[in-house]
Amino acid sequence: MANIKFRVALSGDFRKADGSPTYPDFDLEPLRNASGVEMAFLEASNPLRADQLEDFDALILLAHRFDATSVPRSGRLAIVARFGVGYDTVDVKACTDAGIALVITPDGVRRPVAVSIITLMLALTCKLLTKDALTRKGPDGFYKRSEHMGVGLVGRTLGSLGIGNIGAEMFRMAKPFDMKFIAHDPFADRQVAAELGIELVEIEDLFRRADVLSVSCPLTPKTRHIVNAGRLALMKPTAYLINTARGPIVDQKALTTVLQERRIAGAGLDVLEQEPPDADDPILKLDNVILAPHALCWTDQCFAGNGAADVAAAIEVQHGREPRGVVNREVLSTEAWKKRLAGLAAHSRP
Repeated sequence: MANIKFRVALSGDFRKADGSPTYPDFDLEPLRNASGVEMAFLEASNPLRADQLEDFDALILLAHRFDATSVPRSGRLAIVARFGVGYDTVDVKACTDAGIALVITPDGVRRPVAVSIITLMLALTCKLLTKDALTRKGPDGFYKRSEHMGVGLVGRTLGSLGIGNIGAEMFRMAKPFDMKFIAHDPFADRQVAAELGIELVEIEDLFRRADVLSVSCPLTPKTRHIVNAGRLALMKPTAYLINTARGPIVDQKALTTVLQERRIAGAGLDVLEQEPPDADDPILKLDNVILAPHALCWTDQCFAGNGAADVAAAIEVQHGREPRGVVNREVLSTEAWKKRLAGLAAHSRP
C-alpha cells in the first residue's frame, strides 16, 4: 500500500503546443521531487473529461472548466486546486457531491490584485493615459497639460464592494493616501473592518459616496450584474469605478452608456463581461476607461505564489491533511472525504 503513487494531474493549458510551460514562473520542481508523487499533464479539453481523471488523486486547474461531466467514476479524485481565486469555471456542487475539495489560492493573489487596484486608481486619478498621449503629440499636446488636471486623494472616499482577502489588502495598501474608507459586504469580518478603519455601509450608500469604487467580490448568481444601471446612476459625476474581480459582476452595457454620457469620470477594468471582447465592442473606443486583458496582476510573484499554494495543497492531501483555501468547506464533514483522507494518510506512512 505504501508504494501507491499519489498522482497529480495538471490541466493541459499549463503547457504550450511545443510542450514548454505556459507559465515558467510556476515552479513544478517541488511536485516532481516530492516523495511518492507522480505528476502528468492532461490533454487539452474544455471542459475536462472524466476519463482523463480516473487514475488521479489531485487536479491543479488553470483555465479549463471542471463540471459534473468531469467527475471521474473511480472516486479517487480528492482535490481540485484552482490556479487563482476565481472558481466560476468549477461546478462546486458537483465537487461537493463527489466528496472532492475545491481549493483556491488566496495567498497567491492577495497582494498582486490589490496592487492592480491601486495601479488603476492612481492611473485614473492622475489621468496617466491622457498625459501620456499629450506628451507624444509634442509641443501641441504638451501645452494642453493644464486642461487635464488630476484628482488628489487626501480626504477622498475609497469604497469597496467586498472586503474579503483582496478588498482588505487594498485598504491596507491605501492607508498612506489618507482617504476615507467605506465598504459593503454582507459577509464582512467586522473586526477586520474596525481594525482598518472601514465604515460598513449599505450598497446604495457605497455607490453614492465613493470617489473611487472598487469591485472585489466573487462572481455568484447573486452578484451577477450587481453593479447595474440603477446603482451606476447613484455615483458622483467625478467618481471612478474599478473592476478587477469578474466582468459579469458589472452590467457592461449599462457601464458603457454611463461612460459614453460622461455620467462618471471614468473606469478601470481588468475584466470584461465577454473575454476576449469583440473587436467592435464600444467600450474599446472610449477614452475615459483604462482596460487590461484580465492580466494586470499577472506577475512573476503572483504566478509563483499561486503555483506554490496549489502544490502545497496537493501535498497536504497526499499526507491525509486538510489543505488551506477550501471553498466548499461542507465537504470536509462528509464521510466520502474523511474516508478518502484517512486512506491517503495510511498510504503516506513510511
